[in-house]
Amino acid sequence: MRFAAALTAGAVVAVATLFPGTVLAAEAHELPGETMSLWWALPFAGLLLSIATGPLLFHLVWEHHYGKITLFWAALAVVPLALAFGMASAAEAVLHALLTEYMSFIILLFALFTISGGILVAGNIHGTPLVNAGLLLIGAMLASVIGTTGASMILIRPILRANDNRPFNAHVVIFFIFLVSNIGGSLTPLGDPPLFVGFLRGVDFFWTTTNLYQVTLFVGGLVLAVFLAMDIILHHREAGAPKIKDPTPDTKVRIRGLANFPLLAGVIGAILLSATWKPGVAFSVQGVSLELQNLVRDAIILALAFLSLGVSSKSHRQANNFHWEPISEVAKLFAGIFICIVPVIAILRAGPDGALAPLVSLVTSPTGEPNDLAYFWMTGALSSFLDNAPTYLVFFELAGGDPQHLMTTFASTLAAISAGAVFMGANTYIGNAPNFMVYAIARHRGVKMPGFFGYMAWSGAVLIPIFLIAGFLFFG
Repeated sequence: MRFAAALTAGAVVAVATLFPGTVLAAEAHELPGETMSLWWALPFAGLLLSIATGPLLFHLVWEHHYGKITLFWAALAVVPLALAFGMASAAEAVLHALLTEYMSFIILLFALFTISGGILVAGNIHGTPLVNAGLLLIGAMLASVIGTTGASMILIRPILRANDNRPFNAHVVIFFIFLVSNIGGSLTPLGDPPLFVGFLRGVDFFWTTTNLYQVTLFVGGLVLAVFLAMDIILHHREAGAPKIKDPTPDTKVRIRGLANFPLLAGVIGAILLSATWKPGVAFSVQGVSLELQNLVRDAIILALAFLSLGVSSKSHRQANNFHWEPISEVAKLFAGIFICIVPVIAILRAGPDGALAPLVSLVTSPTGEPNDLAYFWMTGALSSFLDNAPTYLVFFELAGGDPQHLMTTFASTLAAISAGAVFMGANTYIGNAPNFMVYAIARHRGVKMPGFFGYMAWSGAVLIPIFLIAGFLFFG
């Protein structure tokens, strides 16, 4: 609980200490992206590659030292910036990323993780195809309200209990990852980290809902239909198989920790407040302007998280196997990501004059207009193997980075970026944070989950054809 705030404060103090200077306007220290080569993207690429391969190729080293590895890549980004462009410019750029984006980002994830951890779905029901489809539908809808992480952590154990007497149950978890841990979180900034990053960049709260609901219903509906058809076939096949004694007999389902639901509503209210209340008051820290409504929002959200710890039963959290390591890992990794992406964003802002001009040409039509289908697939392809929040941010900047322009003139482009980042995080275990958490919990419960490439065979067979159809229908 104290970790997220301490990490943020520590990072801010460290940067301010390393790069002291007078309070200057942000524009005065804007990094000259048009003069920066692709070498500046090395720390960002290195960190994302470490995140992608660490848990798979050197698990024990990564588990014990991922914080140090992240710090190494962050230092490799900050120190050269200070040497090349001056301490004041480096300090302003890094502090801007930490104070205006990372801090709010991690506070929201921390609050959703903490509050949802106090909600326990107790009891058990039998996992028939209709019951399973209903649970997946509920989880997908819940994901846009309490986030894909919160919805996944609340519902994965109930759905595992419901299916623990079935010989074929791995597919239930796989489709759970598809729908609850990814696709369902596409309708609000609360749902998935990339959309909240967009909100922090100025995208209206309900813009995502009004512009993505059709493609979300289409994709989510097709995936759910495929699951139902497959589960009916497998359930019918199980009828002739030897019966497995149910380790968790059916009992009445009860939802515990109801006091946390008003707290979740309070988080939503705080975000809406910051989107509508504009007092015009701001505070400057090392040239970074912090607006009052955002500070109030973050303070309210933190207070609600602390309150959840007070009103929630410890037994409920223990039954949910709640612990702080997942959010601690996310806080450390994203601190590094938000720092390492600073020079990349500066290059992207240079557009065709920057070192990433070839990337600009790939997502631009011959007439100079953005190619929405290319944005959808390129954002999605990278979000499948890299973290989808920084990937979203890269293509958001590539599309111009002006939220008002993207929400209006280029609304279809922003929708393509948003859908690609959220949907295709489901393509691999490492595309979105909840994926690997769900995988680990399922394996611990005895589910014979496919390996990394086995899972990709599932996503390739189910998701890619659906994404192809959706891409041409909505962004082609």
